[in-house]
Order: sequence, then C-alpha cells, then structure tokens
Amino acid sequence: MAEREYKSVTKFLIASPTKVRPVAKIVKHKSYTEAMAILENTPNKGARLISKTMKSAVSNALSIDKTLDEDMMVVKDVMIDEGPRLRRLWCRARGRADIQLKRMCHITVIVNKKDGE
Repeated sequence: MAEREYKSVTKFLIASPTKVRPVAKIVKHKSYTEAMAILENTPNKGARLISKTMKSAVSNALSIDKTLDEDMMVVKDVMIDEGPRLRRLWCRARGRADIQLKRMCHITVIVNKKDGE
C-alpha cells in the first residue's frame, strides 16, 4: 500500500518567494521535530510562515490518522510558489512616481510517515 501524504497550503502571504525559498531548502527531508527546532531558531519571517503551514499539515495528518504521532512525521516537500504582486505607488523626487511591487507567495508543505516506522 502506498504511503499517504498529508499537506497544507497557505496562500497570498506578503513575503517575497526568493527570501522564503532558502529557509524551505533547509527543512526539506528532515523529521518534523528537527524541522520545527530549526525554524524556531531561524530569525527570518519566512521561517515563521513555513512553521505555521507545517503545524497545520501535521495537525491535518493527526486528525485524519489517529495512530500517528508527531515524532513519526517527516517533511517530504516544501514548495514556495509565486503569487500575485501588489502594485503600489512610490513617490519620488520632483513630482515623479515609481511602481513598487509587493510580492506574494504560496507555501505548500507535504508531510508523511517515516519509512522505518
């Protein structure tokens, strides 16, 4: 029987995907407890956003399968996709204006049970 995957998606977060992706690369393929310890000690905004999504994915798994435990979970994949961009006016000198892009991202976390369990 194939392993069941549990996922959680958080959309439209105002954070640049290029700033969040390095944090996601660190926690990919780690156990859940190790990944959460890494994210709690990482000072980036992306770490907070990924940890919220990861907690949601694990709680989804625990609510669906009552035999699972947090120590049995492993982070299979963390995907950071680009979302829409907010265009804002940025006032400049001499009456001019620039367009400021506020980038958004979508975070998808997929967890499943460890192979050895």
